[in-house]
Amino acid sequence: MNEEPKSIWKKSLTGWCILSVVALLLAFAGFLAALASSLFHFDNSKLFGLSFFVNWLILTIGAAATFLVLILLFRFIRWLYCWRNFKRFLFAVACLATLIALFYAEEDWRGKHAWETFKREWEAKGERFDRASVVPPPVPDDQNFALTPIVFTSYGQLLTRDGKFIPWAERDTNFVNRLQVNIGGPQPWPTNGDWRLARVSDLSAWQQYYRALAAKTNQFPVPPQPVSPAADVLFALGKYDSTIEELRQAGQLPDSRFPLEYDKDDPAAMLLPHLAPLKNCAQVLQLRALAELQNGQSDRALADVKLILRLADSLRSEPILISQLVRAALVNLALQPIWEGLRQRQWSDAQLIELGNDLAKTDFLAASELALRGERIWGVEIIEYLRHLTYRERLRTLSAFGSNLKLEDEIFLCLGPAGWFDQSELRISRFLLRHYSPVVNLDRQIVSPVAVRNADEAFGAEVGHSGNGNFFERLLLSAAGNVVEKLACGQNAVNLARTACALERYRLAHGQYPESLDALVPQFIAQPLHDVINGQPLHYRRTNDGQFVLYSVGWNETDDGGEVGFTKQGGLDISTGDWVWQYPQK
Repeated sequence: MNEEPKSIWKKSLTGWCILSVVALLLAFAGFLAALASSLFHFDNSKLFGLSFFVNWLILTIGAAATFLVLILLFRFIRWLYCWRNFKRFLFAVACLATLIALFYAEEDWRGKHAWETFKREWEAKGERFDRASVVPPPVPDDQNFALTPIVFTSYGQLLTRDGKFIPWAERDTNFVNRLQVNIGGPQPWPTNGDWRLARVSDLSAWQQYYRALAAKTNQFPVPPQPVSPAADVLFALGKYDSTIEELRQAGQLPDSRFPLEYDKDDPAAMLLPHLAPLKNCAQVLQLRALAELQNGQSDRALADVKLILRLADSLRSEPILISQLVRAALVNLALQPIWEGLRQRQWSDAQLIELGNDLAKTDFLAASELALRGERIWGVEIIEYLRHLTYRERLRTLSAFGSNLKLEDEIFLCLGPAGWFDQSELRISRFLLRHYSPVVNLDRQIVSPVAVRNADEAFGAEVGHSGNGNFFERLLLSAAGNVVEKLACGQNAVNLARTACALERYRLAHGQYPESLDALVPQFIAQPLHDVINGQPLHYRRTNDGQFVLYSVGWNETDDGGEVGFTKQGGLDISTGDWVWQYPQK
């Protein structure tokens, strides 16, 4: 009987051993080929030669690895041909399937239990989690500004009067949006002034723009010969006179509620077609008001400013972040002619009272609280909608909204248990309620930038690591802090404007501005308006040229002496410097 050789070098190589040796020899041969090729191409560029070598090496190793995988697959199939091995394999598969089923069941229960427990705790504190809690209540049709014939045209091609989506095939191709007015033709347009930077509007640029445009198109009329810049601008915008007057009459109605699709399964697909036309109208009204002021028509300018504020107020009840941001933009458009009229001392006492009363209706801090609450509830509704879609439908829906999905996000959306969706609803609700909701104090009418920055840092830490739990947070909460900052700035702008109107009323009565803001109470303003950043009085001082500087410490919470912050491009940076109301020297 022959003995088995003790040395492996004396054994005969058969079967898979031969294939393995072949794979190793191929890998070594590929390595030598890669080395030789890199040396052959190693001319004047070491980097080129090195990259060529690395590419060859990667291809060789990949080919060898593929070869080995095929060998192992072949061995596995042969192993399964044994009935005892096949039973073992089936048992292992059954155990794995059981573990997976247990994992999914446990995650589903854990997620649902945590979410339900969280809701009960916060509902006991007065919070609500249903969409009905943020949907604005209906208003009578005959009192609804949004349902008037002219305002209806801003959304009527896409939505019915009761908020139902109109399919493409059923739309009226001859439908005319009468609020789709434009301040100009081809861009770039001239820019108006910016009261926040103490910049006055230059209507001569608009005069030149309209006359140059009239030489090419008939989009805007111009007089045969240039008159004054203000007169030429009013002549060009005269094409909108009938539209604006009808809109002004519609604005007399006391209520407004646009028929949006609040009951839509996917809240992210809710259409907001009215926002752009309202902003377009406000831009036209702003330019008209500026021209009317320069033309000595302060009464007409007042009417146009009041109409801008009415357009902004029509969005007050919408629990949507973008709606409240557009509303803030509309109010800011109205503040430019108010500021320029105050600078030129063109407003009468009665007109200043009207402006102050209209501005007093604006509360952006309440809007911030409403928008954050709406964002929380819409976020939960969006997750619920995606939960019931197929994997491909989820990816298609998210791609339509420009979401960049990581690999772990796709795994989560494809293979994640239902409980992970419950966990996501819990995470976004908990984060908003614990971190962002407390940054606004409605009772004291203040916003805490420190709390917003802390919330932003906590958000960054929350989503800064990979994991299956932060996808929806990244998708839905990234803009929360920025929105609060912009709305706080908007409210402070309103407070500055109301105080400036009271200061001008004091000047009209006494011939000069007061030594302090306390002198305005109660004759010119019911109570002093404070800085929304810290709750302290607004900073105020008279200047040597008979004017004044009025300001808030701004988002950096530092008194910069009335100096605004600028971006690198020369624009306003609301995150630095003070928020200032002042007039340039004449």
